[in-house]
Amino acid sequence: MEKDLRIVFMGTPDFAVPSLAKLVDNGYNVVGVVTMPDKAIGRHHDVLQSSPVKQYAVSHNIPVLQPEKLKDEEFLNALRNLKADLQIVVAFRMLPQVVWGMPRLGTFNLHAALLPQYRGAAPINWAIINGDKETGITTFFLDEDIDTGRIILQERIPIGEEDCLEDIHDRMMIQGADLVQRTVDLIAEGKAEATDQSQFMTDEPLRPAPKIFKETCEIRWTDPEQVYNFVRGLSPYPAAWTTLHTQDGKEMVMKIFRAKKEKAQTGLNEPALQTDGKTYLRAALPDGYLYFTEVQVSGKKRMQITDFLRGAHTEGWTL
Repeated sequence: MEKDLRIVFMGTPDFAVPSLAKLVDNGYNVVGVVTMPDKAIGRHHDVLQSSPVKQYAVSHNIPVLQPEKLKDEEFLNALRNLKADLQIVVAFRMLPQVVWGMPRLGTFNLHAALLPQYRGAAPINWAIINGDKETGITTFFLDEDIDTGRIILQERIPIGEEDCLEDIHDRMMIQGADLVQRTVDLIAEGKAEATDQSQFMTDEPLRPAPKIFKETCEIRWTDPEQVYNFVRGLSPYPAAWTTLHTQDGKEMVMKIFRAKKEKAQTGLNEPALQTDGKTYLRAALPDGYLYFTEVQVSGKKRMQITDFLRGAHTEGWTL
């Protein structure tokens, strides 16, 4: 039965921990964990920090492998020695065939989107940035390409009007753990009917979910609705940002974590920064306003806009 399967779990961040914990807490036979090497942190990079998945595994006496390179022969031998029947990947990295093809029952991945939509590294971000009202989670068997394998299970998740990346991430993290357990049970019972992704194609064009970099996060002041979705899709990390120009010619980079939108005909052809100096700071655009409600500037903590304005001299500032 499913509790006898030898399972190797692969993951790194907080997002993966509930899936691992769900299996351990319910008595599944997790014989090993594969995660990223410890990360050097601190001012002098002299402190090593373990990944959240490693911390959980160590606290539950589960053997941990931390390869620098996934084709390293020493790692591959150690992985073979775990004699896994099944491997599970949740928020890890792309695996070579020699790894994902090792277990007799294969390797499946939990992906944070409704495949085949949003293949790539940042599916939650791009679904929100694109203004989608719905996303979801998918389990699928790994194959040679990125996020193209046969789909096992899917579950839909609504995106609310005010939901940001953090909200959907946390919701998915919990629902994803349940989906992982259900997938393991189906595979163990021989009932996993994996379906080729071509069966899920519609007339809607496929949208990618490429990795997000700092440059990606710079706000383009276009339509209030688009900018509002952009802010939500990047909050709280890495956060949308813009450059403000002060009256004395200096530049200030401001991250925007929360915002409000207002549709209106402003009569403007170019974006303008407006404030009363006390209660609001907003970008005025041709089709409306984008109010900054929670912000952070370099060297300062994240704060509500009223607290920011209390200590700022905003006269003459521009976008």
